[in-house]
Amino acid sequence: MNNEEAKFTLGAYRPGGQDARDPALADALAQAKQDPKLGTWFAAAQAHDAVIAAKLREIRPPADLRAAILAGARAGTTQRAWWRQPVWLAAAAAVAVLLSVAGWRLTPVRGEMMEDFAVNYVDKGFRLQKRSGDLAVLQAWLGEHRGPLPTELPAKFAELSALGCRKLDFRGKDVSLVCFERDGTVFHVFVARRDEAPGGAPDATPRFMARKNLVAATWADAKNRYVIVSGGKMADLKGLL
Repeated sequence: MNNEEAKFTLGAYRPGGQDARDPALADALAQAKQDPKLGTWFAAAQAHDAVIAAKLREIRPPADLRAAILAGARAGTTQRAWWRQPVWLAAAAAVAVLLSVAGWRLTPVRGEMMEDFAVNYVDKGFRLQKRSGDLAVLQAWLGEHRGPLPTELPAKFAELSALGCRKLDFRGKDVSLVCFERDGTVFHVFVARRDEAPGGAPDATPRFMARKNLVAATWADAKNRYVIVSGGKMADLKGLL
């Protein structure tokens, strides 16, 4: 198990320690204790999750919320709009604080190119929304959620095993992420509609890069822009493309 796979597994670890004895997480937890870099990442991820959990516990509906809603229903046209009443403003402020904390590691940086977004996303860790070894199932799920679908992946992708997928937001535009695996190495494929994702190679010729101990490549076809990110070797990535 490499660090990328360990991050993938540890993404399911809940804050609070209730998963400490889960056999499915044992190997990844052991690796986090042995590897300082992975341990630092795991500690940061747990701290972030703990902050989110604490913020969620702090949110309480105002005591007079029910009365305010009923009063609003009976109010005439001269009463202030519901969204300007103090009870709703307080609730909105609480939600805004939560969203600002929850989004710090998912919001694209202004001016960020798609390949930068993809590398940062993999480096920080994430959870899949749909898991399946059947690529057709993943494509169907992404289609139902209006995620962009690849026109055609390189032929060598037939040698990979599908793991799962999720739909992301990049600068307000939809991006699909499909994960594959071969011999313990995970390949993360990001797909965006070409006219909605700045950066990357202008055509089908891949451009390769190495960042944050990850290797990546970007290319495009007439419909989509692609970025593939992996914790494996550059030679293995080039062999796929």
